[in-house]
Amino acid sequence: QVRLVESGGGLVQAGGSLRLSCAASGRTVSNYAKGWFRQAPGKEREVVAVINWLGSGTYYAESVKGRFTISRDNTKNTVYLQMDSLKPEDTAVYYCAATSSYYTDYERWRSGYWGQGTQVTVSS
Repeated sequence: QVRLVESGGGLVQAGGSLRLSCAASGRTVSNYAKGWFRQAPGKEREVVAVINWLGSGTYYAESVKGRFTISRDNTKNTVYLQMDSLKPEDTAVYYCAATSSYYTDYERWRSGYWGQGTQVTVSS
């Protein structure tokens, strides 16, 4: 069994920064790809950023390129999402996930392990 727990969400003004963390426990997933996803009210869940298990390969949604950075520390079983220059349209519940292969489309992640999510609200 794998448990993923997100933290670091909150309320921030536009232009501000937040750093999300996702800690894994239970069966080791340090060799799994990890990803961050988000779901805004009334919208479908979407990929934000993905990182391979080595940390050498990353993918970002166009809407966050240049503003968000995904990273991981396999010694801590933790993946991070540094979010800078936040915009009101970044408001959503952010989820982390783990899967055995590196995918860039959300549908391939649906069968992976998921956290419960953390709310990020960006005020204008």
